[in-house]
Amino acid sequence: MNPTLRAALDSDCEFAFDTKRQALGPYVAARWGWDDDFQRNLHLSRWRERPWSVILKGATPVGTIATWEVDGHRRIGDFYVLPAFQRAGIGSAVLRHQLEQADRNNQTVRLEHLKWNPVGALYGRHGFVHESSNDTHCFLVRWSAARSR
Repeated sequence: MNPTLRAALDSDCEFAFDTKRQALGPYVAARWGWDDDFQRNLHLSRWRERPWSVILKGATPVGTIATWEVDGHRRIGDFYVLPAFQRAGIGSAVLRHQLEQADRNNQTVRLEHLKWNPVGALYGRHGFVHESSNDTHCFLVRWSAARSR
């Protein structure tokens, strides 16, 4: 069964934060420790400024993703799958769907991840390449089909 997306509701905010805590928390904690208050405030700020979707497997919420447009390209952020559902093709299916939409709209896609988070391998398998980095993050891009010709 392929995952589906539905627009997040206000009532999904806590689920989204818990998903972030479970999926990203160990990587944040490895570098800085997990400060629940700081992370919750950051999450609430992003919750208000980005359009979020809940990833469903059947009727079960299993993750989140936020996508939005900025400066003519599509951004992906807050893309988390609960650990119990990772490595089952859900992230790949959601990412494939997002990239197909971007291709239809001839959009470049950008995202970022913590350098020590192994999710970078997933992005590489889907055509993302390193664009830049800082001390903590890799910034990746997948060029639009028109640009890559």
